[in-house]
Amino acid sequence: MAILINESTKVLVQGITGAFGARHAKLSLDYGTHLVAGVTPGKGGQLFEGKVPIFDTTHDAVRETGATASAIFVPPAFAADAILEAADAGVEIIVCITEGIPVMDMMRVKSMLAGSKSRLVGPNCPGLVTPGRGEKSHGGCRIGIAPGYIHKRGNVGVVSRSGTLTYEAVWQLTQLGYGQSTCVGIGGDPINGTSHLDVLRLFQEDPETEAIIMIGEIGGTAEVEAARWAKEHCTKPIAGFIAGATAPPGRRMGHAGAIVGGAEDTAQAKKKILAECGIAVAETPGVMAATLLERWGR
Repeated sequence: MAILINESTKVLVQGITGAFGARHAKLSLDYGTHLVAGVTPGKGGQLFEGKVPIFDTTHDAVRETGATASAIFVPPAFAADAILEAADAGVEIIVCITEGIPVMDMMRVKSMLAGSKSRLVGPNCPGLVTPGRGEKSHGGCRIGIAPGYIHKRGNVGVVSRSGTLTYEAVWQLTQLGYGQSTCVGIGGDPINGTSHLDVLRLFQEDPETEAIIMIGEIGGTAEVEAARWAKEHCTKPIAGFIAGATAPPGRRMGHAGAIVGGAEDTAQAKKKILAECGIAVAETPGVMAATLLERWGR
C-alpha cells in the first residue's frame, strides 16, 4: 500500500528545465518514477530527455497528462505562486523542495490551502520516496532529491524534518535488511504543509507499515504533538531521534524552524516527552534503526 504515493503515481515537475530541477527529474526517471510532464513558462512544446512533454502552465500539464503529484524546483521568490498554481490545477500531492521561501509567502499559502484537497509536503524538504519492488527497488516513486539507491521496499515508515537524517535512517534500515514503505521528508521550515502528526496518522492507517522512525529537531512543538497522539492512538512501534541537543537557546541551527523558543522545544524536553509517550529514543543518529529494531523486538 504505502502512503501518499506509489509506483503508479503520475508526477510532474515544476521548474524542470532549471539545472537543479532537470538533474533530479532525470534521477527520478532513472529510478522508475512515472514522470509524465514538466512545467516551465515559455518552453511549452519541448521534450525533457526526449520523452517527457513540457508545458507552459501546470493547468495544461494536468489537463493533458492526468498528473496527480508535483515536485516544485522553483526559485524562492516564485515558489509560493507555484504551490498555489498546482493546487488550483487540482494536484493532490504538492512537494516543494525550494529552500528560503519568505515566511510571509508561506503564511499566505497556508491560509489559501486551508480546506483544499491538495496536500503540501515541505517546503525546504527532500521529498517523498515509496520504493519499488524490483531490482534495487527501481520501479517505485521518487519525488524530490532523496538518493533512490539507498531505499528498499519494506514495512518501516520514515518521517523526518531533516533530509540528511532521513537518508541516514533509510540506509541503516536497508543495511540491516529492513525496507521502507514510504519515506517522508516534511522539511525544516517553521511553516510547512504536512506535520509529523499528519504522517503518523497515515502510517497508522497503512497496513503495509508495521513500524515507524520519526526524526525531529529543536524548535516548535510538532514532535511533541505527534508523540502525545501516538501514545493514545498508534499501535505500531516507533523510534525517535531529536537533533540539536547542543544548540544554544535563541540561535537558529540549520533549518529556519530549528530554534529553541520555549520549555518544550529543546532537544532534552522533546526526548523526555517522546519517552514518556512510549517512543524509543535514539541517543545518537547512528543507532536510529537499531533502536527501532530493539523496540520492535526484532
